[in-house]
Amino acid sequence: MDEKKGFFQRLKEGLGKSNSWFSALFSAERINDAFYEELEESLILADARMDSADKLVAALRRAVKERKIDTRAAAREELIRIAAAEMASDTPFLSESVPHVLLIVGVNGVGKTTSIGKIAHLYKQTGRKIIIAAADTFRAAAAEQLTEWAKRAEVPIIKHGEGGDPAAVVYDAIASYKARGADLLIIDTAGRLHNKDNLMRELQKIRRVIAKELPDTPCETLLVLDATTGQNAVLQAKAFKEVAQLTGLILTKLDGTAKGGVALQIRSTLSLPVRFVGVGEGINDLQPFDPAAFAQALF
Repeated sequence: MDEKKGFFQRLKEGLGKSNSWFSALFSAERINDAFYEELEESLILADARMDSADKLVAALRRAVKERKIDTRAAAREELIRIAAAEMASDTPFLSESVPHVLLIVGVNGVGKTTSIGKIAHLYKQTGRKIIIAAADTFRAAAAEQLTEWAKRAEVPIIKHGEGGDPAAVVYDAIASYKARGADLLIIDTAGRLHNKDNLMRELQKIRRVIAKELPDTPCETLLVLDATTGQNAVLQAKAFKEVAQLTGLILTKLDGTAKGGVALQIRSTLSLPVRFVGVGEGINDLQPFDPAAFAQALF
């Protein structure tokens, strides 16, 4: 089994609670009103809220009628196609030939530090020259934890002492980025969502440094979410979107009790694409988001 197949299998197993519901639903033959009602209920149970579930079911009803689909097995394949299209991004991400900055945000405990290490490892394998900036100077031991992941990924890290100015860390990291001829800067940030004003000011200051020092370099702001928290993840995404100019999401812990529908819900309500998904603690257990593979695993 190659690495990609192994990752897909772990994703499928992680979403086992949801795909067991859908497997039972699609095992019957007849497509009728009861089928659509059960599908909507299953989507809601899988953490897709009612508005997202309604939208998907309505789209499937239309497709079944237009394409004259007459079996649930065929309806399942159509649902996978519809869901994948719904979750797909219409904007490119991290073009291989273009330098980028990744600003990573998220509350403590969602897997932010580990995600940064895994992303660094992932892109180092493609030949990227990477610098990590430990700009979460608020949380005790944040820089130390990130340093351990930087060592595992074998990429350099720039850090200051605890309580230092996050923007100063970013300034020094950019200087190192330029000196080393790097092409991917990954910045950790503090996750103080309970104090939005402080977080907003901190992120604005970091962004000003990036804009001044790397004016022509695209900057993506990615929010890390724990997929097992379901609708709470959606609320976190809404709150961070207000303060952080988010461009995408990282969904972690899809190997646990996550139900998967949260990816549909966030894409539908906030128009934010998922960029990465994580299925474990290993350094290879985070991969770029593949909407078709995710929909296949979910259903």
